[in-house]
Amino acid sequence: MDLEPQHLTIHGHEVRYFRAGEGPAILLVHGMAGSASTWKTSMRLLARDYTVIAPDLLGHGRSDKPRTDYSLGAFAAGLRDLLVATGVDRATVVGQSLGGGIAMQMAYQHPEQVERLVLVSSGGLGREVTALLRMFTFPGSEFLAPAVMNSYVRDAGNVVSRFLARSGVRAPSAEEKWKAFSSLCGSENRVAFIKTLRSVVDMSGQSVSAHDRLYLSRHLATLIIWGERDNVIPVDHAYAAHDAMPGSRLEIFERSSHFPHSEEPERFAEVLRDFMETTEPAHLDAASWRAMLTDRAS
Repeated sequence: MDLEPQHLTIHGHEVRYFRAGEGPAILLVHGMAGSASTWKTSMRLLARDYTVIAPDLLGHGRSDKPRTDYSLGAFAAGLRDLLVATGVDRATVVGQSLGGGIAMQMAYQHPEQVERLVLVSSGGLGREVTALLRMFTFPGSEFLAPAVMNSYVRDAGNVVSRFLARSGVRAPSAEEKWKAFSSLCGSENRVAFIKTLRSVVDMSGQSVSAHDRLYLSRHLATLIIWGERDNVIPVDHAYAAHDAMPGSRLEIFERSSHFPHSEEPERFAEVLRDFMETTEPAHLDAASWRAMLTDRAS
């Protein structure tokens, strides 16, 4: 199946996205410094049964990189508008890493659009995060970054990457990390990355937590997928989130690290398909939302 990119202009900014298949909708949200291309293999597998949409978030991939708000709330609003513009009323929202934080924010801000929630090695569920990301939140890091993120480093790395590919070496996690790193060799990408990072991470770790609102997920079928070997966000966050979200389903991919959807795409698609087929989509109205908030407050 060929996945042809499509483009929409929303609020004056061009957004690139992929769309494939027919059936209940699944929205796939990539992580920080990533792009929709991270989902391509999964999309081909899932499009047999579902309408699958995967955008490049603003500031990422081939979407525009305006000087704008790169907070979780802004990304969630952008995804709401993308669904409306593409004629999709409601979707199961799948988010990986930063995309998981955005997916949770979308379920909170726009619950009428979210049928189910899938968190893949998600941010926003604990303090710990790799030291490399914390380093880029230090004051002045944006001025030092071009020394290591430049076209010479990118071109040299691409030569090595092509050689390994021709040799039959497959390392999906390393490939995903390299694609993210090499994207930051562009100045516009780098500026958007720093703004996005600082909205959710500071020098001591993740600065945004969803734990005080996870109780709201009791109305929403939730699947948590994590790589046992994740060295970006520890797998302990998966277990803690599962405990805090009664009724959630937890799947640990023992052979994966931070990108289980790329490292084990067949298993990922199988687990997601089973989750879709064995759960009911949420239908939340204003009265139900008010009841959950007031019950918690009382």
